[in-house]
Amino acid sequence: MSNSFPTGGFGAGMNADSIWQAMEQFRARFEKKSGTRVGKGDVRAAVLALLAEQPMHGYQIIHEIEERSGGSWKPSAGSVYPTLQLLADEGLVSAEESNGRKTYSLTDAGQVVAADEGVKATFAGDDGVSGSSESKRDHGALPKAGFELAQAAAQVGRTGTQAQVEQAVKELEDARRRLYAILAQD
Repeated sequence: MSNSFPTGGFGAGMNADSIWQAMEQFRARFEKKSGTRVGKGDVRAAVLALLAEQPMHGYQIIHEIEERSGGSWKPSAGSVYPTLQLLADEGLVSAEESNGRKTYSLTDAGQVVAADEGVKATFAGDDGVSGSSESKRDHGALPKAGFELAQAAAQVGRTGTQAQVEQAVKELEDARRRLYAILAQD
């Protein structure tokens, strides 16, 4: 049983331990992180898109973003509430207090801005229809499948024969080409 990959396969000098370490780093990149940082424009666009659907209070906005992103993005209150204040200062949203909570809604000017195609696409799937069950994607499925594939490759590298490792490298190269072919389809 060989603990190293063939030269030209995964790179000269890479052994199973270094591949396993690389796979652990890869896996860590896809673990769910609460409060993932995104650009200010993204929070703004998401808030406008949600308020275009219905008036909401800040906590509802945070919850909806988290739910619609499949848990991959949960903006903090420290990004949503200042964004709401900025939008109010710009005259795009208005706040109405009820039962000790501010409920935000779009003004006429906010409706115009929210009608912008970029804002509508914030939560839309490939078909452009926001919120439909067909447009929702499992954003965790692809990274999970990739990680599981990497685990299998690392296992072959740790315990496989030279011939098995070479066959696995060929399979992975073929799979990579097939994935790029998916993107090339119309």
